[in-house]
Amino acid sequence: MTLLVALDDSDPGWAALEFALAERPESGIVVAHVVDPNRSGYGEVAHLGADGVQERHREQAADLFETARERAAEHDCEVETALLVGEPANAVVDHAADRVIDRIVVGSHGRTGVSRVLLGSVAERIARRSPVPVTIVR
Repeated sequence: MTLLVALDDSDPGWAALEFALAERPESGIVVAHVVDPNRSGYGEVAHLGADGVQERHREQAADLFETARERAAEHDCEVETALLVGEPANAVVDHAADRVIDRIVVGSHGRTGVSRVLLGSVAERIARRSPVPVTIVR
C-alpha cells in the first residue's frame, strides 16, 4: 500500500504525516507539497520577481521535505517526495491518479461555518474528487 501525504507547513499537515508514519505501509509514503503560483501576493512578485518567487517556493519545499525525511527517520521509515505545482486539491488528486497510490492522507484545519465557505476546504475538495480513499486528519 502506498500513501500520498499532502503536506503543507501547518500543524494539521504535520499531523497527517505522523498518521501516515504510524501506519507504516510496506510499499511506502509519498510526501507531496503543492506550490500554487496563483497564491503569490502582488508585493512578493514585485519585490522578488517571478523567478525569485519560484526559487523561494522551491527552497521552502526543500526545507519542508528535509524535515519530513527527519521525522520519517525517527520512525525507521523513508519517504519519497514530490513537488507539485497548481491548485492544491487538483494537484494532489491528479498526482494520485497518475501514480499507483492507494490512499491519500491530508490534514484538515477544521474550519466550519463562514470561514469554511469563504476559504474553502482543500481536504474536502480532495475527498470529493479523489479516485482513491482519503483519510482526513485533524
